[in-house]
Amino acid sequence: MRKCAILDLGTNIFHLLIAQADAGQPNGWRPLQRDRVPVHLAEEGIERIGPAAFQRGLEALRRFRRQILEHNIASHDIRAFGTAALRTAENAPEFLQAVEQETGIRPEIITGQREAELIFKGVRQAVPFPEENVLIIDIGGGSVEFILAQAEQASWQQSFPVGTTVLYHRFHKSDPIAPEEIAALRGYLEETLTALWAILKEAPTHTLVGAAGAFDTLDEMLNPPQTPSALYGYISREGFERLYARLVPSTLAERSTWADLKPERRQTIVVGMVLIQHLLEHTQARDIYASKYSLKEGAVAEWIAASS
Repeated sequence: MRKCAILDLGTNIFHLLIAQADAGQPNGWRPLQRDRVPVHLAEEGIERIGPAAFQRGLEALRRFRRQILEHNIASHDIRAFGTAALRTAENAPEFLQAVEQETGIRPEIITGQREAELIFKGVRQAVPFPEENVLIIDIGGGSVEFILAQAEQASWQQSFPVGTTVLYHRFHKSDPIAPEEIAALRGYLEETLTALWAILKEAPTHTLVGAAGAFDTLDEMLNPPQTPSALYGYISREGFERLYARLVPSTLAERSTWADLKPERRQTIVVGMVLIQHLLEHTQARDIYASKYSLKEGAVAEWIAASS
């Protein structure tokens, strides 16, 4: 059976998914291997990849290349997608050239709209959508993608440059974050996401579906461990508010002692929580689902469709 390798080169984390076509599976494929490496491309700001991050990114891709070779995947079945940091950083072309020279992998830099399209194709394989409006959210380090869907059909999608790393560098200056910093962050979101607020007035929703990232963190911190086959987790509004009250006033030193919070999330999770709460207030959402599938799985679905 044919295999593919999907690489999601995000602002904070590089992901690898190796999958095999399998008509016996509900979505027509099954995962063979997953890997994730925190690279933090924007640790010095999203405008430029710093020297340390540059090397971490290259080492992650060397690691992924070794795993791809072990699975004997043909080069035409490798898909690598660069997102917000690689769209923005002035030295992204140098990084991409180094990647191709050292690994033979040629990443494709995709637009925010294309990113949202892949995210939607991933999420709809994992979460059973109700007939009513659903707002899908993928919070990355450099950008956030929003998709409005009804019964598994997307009606609107847009990407905004309000990822957690961007918001952290711009607003989170104190430790713990100061009330005036939260107020400034909320004001910025209110202004920047004007197009989203307009759409939500036309098509209100009470259901949010978060794709990976910060929503994975919510799921891990609020819910008991799930079986590997579980494709989504449920988060109540009350559970979120309890976690918000615990996380937002905390210091980085305090968060660094929490075993249920991944090290790479400890710095930026506070601004991520403020962002999610602001969205909850605008939507008055009752239900939050954390999808295990996102861009990578959407790319596998496209690969399956192209192969059939």
